[in-house]
Amino acid sequence: MKKNMGQADKIFRGLIAAVIALLYLTNVISGTVAIVLGALAVIFLITSLVSFCPLYAPFGINTRSKK
Repeated sequence: MKKNMGQADKIFRGLIAAVIALLYLTNVISGTVAIVLGALAVIFLITSLVSFCPLYAPFGINTRSKK
């Protein structure tokens, strides 16, 4: 598994996950919407932690900076 996510991409995904968590904890979202967005938040957090997005791979997208 080759890393394909840059720092900005990881931060952006983490912020989105945090906003979804905040919306859930303040009861702004609930029900099916909360479940779907919660699953998306978990996926965003996992991909951020491992620096790999499986959807980027088939398209050859790489947001990591070249060193």
